[in-house]
Amino acid sequence: MVTRTPVSEIMTKNIIAISRSEDLNRAEVLFKKYNISHLPVISGESIVGMLSYADLLKIGYSSTTKDEHDIETVIYNLFTIEQVMTKDVVCIDSNTAIRDAAEIITKNNFHSLPVVDESILVGIVTTTDLLNYFLKKF
Repeated sequence: MVTRTPVSEIMTKNIIAISRSEDLNRAEVLFKKYNISHLPVISGESIVGMLSYADLLKIGYSSTTKDEHDIETVIYNLFTIEQVMTKDVVCIDSNTAIRDAAEIITKNNFHSLPVVDESILVGIVTTTDLLNYFLKKF
């Protein structure tokens, strides 16, 4: 028998997010501090976009020395979060079955899905969350 376990069982609920009014330097700090790859971009409690670490790598590069950090800061200051983020975000609700979330991620080559209930961001599901779930099942 196939169960329809909802993503609310595996999603990250303690969301690290960023406002579209913040800057890309702040985004890089959050990526590194929390060892994450995706930041929902929010306005109030609603999601307006997604920013990935890969998005930052497309316009700059990860700093390893002080000089590189200075160059990176200049590059980051040329762009806003809104210019770099993905705007047309595919979202799911917390009752979406884990299997359905995995299918959406796989078919669209995504690495994360924001979880939204009644226009409020309540979580995020990543490929790591899905893999950990499936590993426990098998």
